[in-house]
This record gives sequence, C-alpha cells and structure tokens, in this order.
Amino acid sequence: MTTSLSTARAVETPPAPTTRVRQSIGERIAPYAYIAPFFLIFAIFGLVPLLFTFYVALFDWNPIGEHVFIGFGNFSRLFADARFWNAAENTISIWLLSTVPQLVLALGLAHLLNHARLRLAVFFRMSMLVPYITSVAATTIVFAQMFDRDYGLLNWLLGFVGVEPIDFKQSVWGSHVLIAAMVAWRWFGYTTLLYLASLQAIPRAIYEAAAVDGAGGWKQFRHISIPSLRPVIVFTIVTSTIGGLQIFTEPLLVSRSVTCGAVRQCQTLTLFLYEQGFGQFQFGYGAAIGVALFVLVVAAATLNYVLSTRIRPER
Repeated sequence: MTTSLSTARAVETPPAPTTRVRQSIGERIAPYAYIAPFFLIFAIFGLVPLLFTFYVALFDWNPIGEHVFIGFGNFSRLFADARFWNAAENTISIWLLSTVPQLVLALGLAHLLNHARLRLAVFFRMSMLVPYITSVAATTIVFAQMFDRDYGLLNWLLGFVGVEPIDFKQSVWGSHVLIAAMVAWRWFGYTTLLYLASLQAIPRAIYEAAAVDGAGGWKQFRHISIPSLRPVIVFTIVTSTIGGLQIFTEPLLVSRSVTCGAVRQCQTLTLFLYEQGFGQFQFGYGAAIGVALFVLVVAAATLNYVLSTRIRPER
C-alpha cells in the first residue's frame, strides 16, 4: 500500500499546455485606432496651439509685420507691469470667492438631499440644472439688477439694517462679490448633482450601521460621506480651479469693457490677455500673459490635487 501511494505521488499529471492565441496585426492596432481620433484632435486644437503660444512669447510679434526675437523680454516686461499683478490678484480673488463657497454649500446640500424624504424629489434635483443651462448674458442682466446701487434688491435689503447703498460695479470687492455670485450660482446645481449621484452609490447599510453605533448626522457626514466622495471632490476642485482662473465672460459682461472699469477693479488675466493681444495687437506680450496664466493654472490645480488627496476613506 505504501509503495503504491508513493508511486502515485511520484507520477503526477503534467499541466495542460497553454495555447497562445496569436492576434493579427489589425487586432493589435484596433484599440489604438479607436482612441486615436481623440489624441489627434487634442494635438491639433490643444497641444499645437499651446506650444505655438510658448514660441510666440519669445518674439516681438507683429501680426502684419516682422517677428523680432527678444528671448525672455516679454516676461521681464510682464513681471514689471503693475497691470499684470492687478489682474492676477483679481483673478485669484474672484476664483476663491466663487469656488470655495460653491463647493462647500454643494456638498452640504447634496448630503441633505441624499437623506431627505421629499415629494417630487426628481423634479427638485433636475431643477438644479436650470442655472447651468441658462445663458450667461441673461444671468448677468438679472444679477446686475439685483446688485444695482439705486434700485437693486440687495441694497434695498441692506437699507433695513442701516447700511448705505454699495456701488458693487465700481468698487473692487463689490465687483468681485458680484462676479463670484454669478459664477457660484451657475455651477452650484451642477456640482450638487455630481456629489448627490456619488452619495447615492454609497450603500445605505453603512449609514444604518453607523446610526446603530451612535453616530449622528455630523459624524456620518464627516467619516462616511466626505471620505467616500474623495474622487469626486478632487475632480470638482481641479475643474473649478481650471475654470475659475480662466474666467472671462462674466467680468466682461458686467463691466462691458476689457479693462473692467476705470481702475481695472475686476479685470482678470484672460481680459488682460485679450486687451494686449487683440486690442493692442501685441501678440508676443499677449502670449507671455497666456504662458503665465498656464503656469498659474497648473500650479493651483496641482496644489489643490495634493491637498484634496489627503482625504482618506475611514477604515
């Protein structure tokens, strides 16, 4: 018996040979061909213009004349230009005033809608897209009337508490608040729906188990909702940073000029770029402003990504 067992163990069945399926050249190339149109379009309309902007920034570029190479002369001029630093401060100020409250309020409202028992819940959720699909020009008209110095609703309400009328369009902080309110109102519903859709993907049993363990609404929001929404939060922060630092339409429609007021109180970097490039026809200087804006957007988006990825799911 012992001999037969040892013989059986010694004689093992060899593994079945694995057959390798050979793919034709067409089958290997097909996946790359499917995604090639995106990269081709991106290269033509994204990468090539970006590289060309870097190239033009090194020249005193006359659109109908000579192109004189000046190296980093445009950048030296840019860093010594007080108008550039004013536009950079305005851009960062409007971006912070519009992005931070928008994301915080959208996150809180999404949490409430996820737990609330509402009739016509689908209707209320879909109505949040109304600001997103509304024309920016129409939004500007409404908010300009609301923030008007003489007949605006906001100044009328401030008058009840003894505050003198504020000329939002002509003051620095007032114009920033006006533009930031427009941007936040337009994107608030869209961001809320992104958070709400992600919250609904979290199993309800996790919240029920937390409630059984004695966790209240705030603890559930802090230790379950926020960590679970980490990828979406990172996405909204990065996209809001990119869009907020490139704001152009809202301040242009509010002030009706590329200088955005007599003292450039709300002129952003994109408006300053447009003024120099297409208003003064200084394409080299305008390209240098575009390069500076590109560096600022990349730096801010990277910083926000690093900070937001510190949100870790609870284990």
